[in-house]
Amino acid sequence: MTAPADALADTLRVAQVVAREAGRILLEGWGTRPAVGFKSEDINLVTEYDKRSEALIVERLARAFPADRIVAEEGTTVTGTAAGEGRPGGRIWYVDPLDGTTNFAHGLPLFSVSLGLWMDGCAALGVVEAPALGWTFAGTTKTGGWPGGSTFNGKPISPSTTDRLGGALLVTGFPYERNPVQNNLAEWTAFTAAAQGTRRLGSAALDLCFVACGWLDGYWERALHPWDLVAGAAIVEGAGGRATELDGTPFVGTTGRVLASNGHIHDQMIRILQGVARRSNAPWP
Repeated sequence: MTAPADALADTLRVAQVVAREAGRILLEGWGTRPAVGFKSEDINLVTEYDKRSEALIVERLARAFPADRIVAEEGTTVTGTAAGEGRPGGRIWYVDPLDGTTNFAHGLPLFSVSLGLWMDGCAALGVVEAPALGWTFAGTTKTGGWPGGSTFNGKPISPSTTDRLGGALLVTGFPYERNPVQNNLAEWTAFTAAAQGTRRLGSAALDLCFVACGWLDGYWERALHPWDLVAGAAIVEGAGGRATELDGTPFVGTTGRVLASNGHIHDQMIRILQGVARRSNAPWP
């Protein structure tokens, strides 16, 4: 009988192969200024490459893991024979076939394939492939008998040791809705004043991976989806960082909110977010 740790290691290997295959599809369209469509908002793009990548990923994962549920960004859902949030040991794949579509459509190399596995109530495994950069991030958390750990191109990674928000480089993103109740601008202003620097890169999955690698010290965002976050959250935690809800409670994924950091500045970031909420009378978190 396969031990849980061995099973998770096998799952990780399969996910890496699938993400690499999907990345090759994206490279066919990168730099070509592909035709774009629009989703709910006129700035939320989709291309044929999102759809082709998703079709390949879903087919490969469903064939390799027929019991698992699969939820993908472009609308594909596979129920699986034994998966679900309410079932003990149920496994759910959250798939983003092209995270950073706007970057991709304009020819910027900051886009990725993101495959995240939710298991035993947590983000258990993640693979993020950035094909235009030749970068592969992968990780597992300490679950199911697996010791955890994350890698960048096969080499172990760990977060930064920055322990002061004033010395931290942070990253975030902004909602696709043009006039949301919470547009993240007040938070951006507060963190820009408090940190060494702030960035907006356009791929939540890569933002999380860059925190895991120690290239960035912290990341916050809301109004996302689990396929944007689960893989990267697993990689952050596997590397030894923290990924939580904005108020520091355990990461859920389905809320669309995340606060990720090297761990040392996590509470400092929470205090900034709390302060913004108090001043603006905005819902918290």
